[in-house]
Amino acid sequence: MLDKQLKWDQFSQEAASNATGYDTSVMSEADKRQFQIIKDIGISAQTNETKLKRLNKILSDMESIYSTAKVCLNSTNCVPLDPDLTKIMAESRDYQLLLDVWKGWSDASGRKMKDLYPEYVELSNEAVQLLGYADTGSYWRSKYETPTFEEDVLGLYNQLRPLYEQLHAYVRRKLKAIYGSDNFPASGHIPAHILGNMWAQEWDNLIKELSPYPKKPTFDVTDEMIRQNYTALKIFQTADSFFQSLGLIPMPPEFWNKSVFERPADGREIVCHASAWDFNNGKDFRIKQCTVVNSKDFNTAHHEMGHIEYFLQYANQPIAFRDGANPGFHEAVGDTISLSVNTPEHMFAIGLLKESIEDKKSDINYLMSMALEKIAFLPFGYLIDQWRWKVFRGDITPDKYNEEWWNLRCQYQGIFPPIARSSDDFDPGAKYHIPANYPYISFLSSYFVSFVIQFQFHKALCDEAGYKGPLHRCDIYNNTKAGKKLSDMLQLGRSQPWPVAMKILTGQTKMDAQPLMDYFKPLINFLKKENGEDIGWQPKCPSY
Repeated sequence: MLDKQLKWDQFSQEAASNATGYDTSVMSEADKRQFQIIKDIGISAQTNETKLKRLNKILSDMESIYSTAKVCLNSTNCVPLDPDLTKIMAESRDYQLLLDVWKGWSDASGRKMKDLYPEYVELSNEAVQLLGYADTGSYWRSKYETPTFEEDVLGLYNQLRPLYEQLHAYVRRKLKAIYGSDNFPASGHIPAHILGNMWAQEWDNLIKELSPYPKKPTFDVTDEMIRQNYTALKIFQTADSFFQSLGLIPMPPEFWNKSVFERPADGREIVCHASAWDFNNGKDFRIKQCTVVNSKDFNTAHHEMGHIEYFLQYANQPIAFRDGANPGFHEAVGDTISLSVNTPEHMFAIGLLKESIEDKKSDINYLMSMALEKIAFLPFGYLIDQWRWKVFRGDITPDKYNEEWWNLRCQYQGIFPPIARSSDDFDPGAKYHIPANYPYISFLSSYFVSFVIQFQFHKALCDEAGYKGPLHRCDIYNNTKAGKKLSDMLQLGRSQPWPVAMKILTGQTKMDAQPLMDYFKPLINFLKKENGEDIGWQPKCPSY
């Protein structure tokens, strides 16, 4: 694998070198843009082969530590993160067991790569500085082509913080009833290990405990899908019909012939994490998903097909432009589709609900489940790159890595480490995207930017469709006018700066969190009434 990575780096260097030899002053703006993209090769720019090999080796070693880490639940049973530890964190409500698993995972993953990370930072910075960037964080942010990107992201976070604070207060009160007030400090923070997720980044695994109206019907259609003999193939055929109903491009023959919709029956081991693939030949596009017939995978299928539709729409662009308008767009497109698919209106339209549920309490339950997934994530998505940008800039030194990590988590998430931490720990490394070198705010995994702009896209499409009701009930199914608007944006790929693409769809040139706030307005009103004045937390971590 390291040899293949080196070959890719060398190819990138050669392509960049060739591009540098051309006089771009006589080119069109589109050609200039292509050449700039070709030359912007990131850490592959390191021409010292010894340093490049070392950088790749460090990244490989950190990924290996993470992917092979196990936690021993007893003397004979040592288990990996997926599916075992993930399942425990999601389903157990045993405070001590969750603590043991949480600490065990950090010890087995992050702590073991603590000494590698500072060297990675040094070598990565040195590589991108050859391209003229101040540091790796500066290189990552450049993908947004927005000089004020850091300030813009902070502005988005500040728009969203009041909603997060209300959600945090509600969850804290409910969890106190489960675990006892003695486990919650007076500072207002929540223990990091009891939120249903190893990193406390999404809280939707707690929906049974946190549902405001547990006796009300849900929008889950799993039982009805099974009753109607849905298969994995039928799920994807149904998703395809959604896109075609908008007048968008249907899935091509190669998609149906070459995609993997189910876990292989012949016993082959594959990575089952759902993913979409563009083979860059204009016709071969595939999804790999070990589909289970349930509501969650029904939604995931539509999300992944959103990626394929984006691939299809920009397939005629030059290869340098075959990408999302900015790193957050691709995930946002898939999630935008999901916002329509999840509505009871859509489930009724395709026969998976017998009637469109018109019930305010059921709406609150639905919005709560969405908030536990999407709103709970936002401060984590924000802070993780705040930490890395400061590390790359040298504002956080290696001896302060873990201390500053928790300072940010306490400040922004309102959570705290359930046991004392020290400089011997490296808790950031217990999250995959740190050792794997993925920028969280910009990486294509529906993170901070995509979580915000998907609601901006959704509102624009609903407006185009002439929808007048509450945003969380809007379904753009069968609306070709909305589909045309979406297609006009998708076809651009990366050929224009992202504000141009954004304006085509939304009429705006900036990211805006107001549509997200509008979407969750009924939940905000509910939470304010439930919480009263008991919201917020101290910015500093509680002491031990």
